[in-house]
Amino acid sequence: QVQLVESGGGLVQAGGSLRLSCAASGSRFSNSAMGWFRQAPGNEREFVASISVSGGYTNYIDSVKGRFTISRDNAKNTVYLQMNSLKPEDTAVYYCATGRSPSATWSRYDYWGQGTQVTVSS
Repeated sequence: QVQLVESGGGLVQAGGSLRLSCAASGSRFSNSAMGWFRQAPGNEREFVASISVSGGYTNYIDSVKGRFTISRDNAKNTVYLQMNSLKPEDTAVYYCATGRSPSATWSRYDYWGQGTQVTVSS
């Protein structure tokens, strides 16, 4: 059993930055790939970024490349999403999830957090 708790969301102006954190309980974190997804009202869940167990492999959706950075600290059981140069279209609820591989497909992830709201004003 894994529990994930996201934090760090909030309201920010366009061009600003936020850092999301996802703290995991349980021993599986250090053996799990991690992903960040987001969902805006009326939209489907969308892949944002993923990271391998070691942190040596990362993957991003094209729209956030160069602006977002995913990282992890296995000693703290935490994964981060640094978001810079935020745009209004980044507004969504952001979720972290654990998986067996750093896939871009949400169905390949088994445990999910409750989400944290990110709102970017223009």
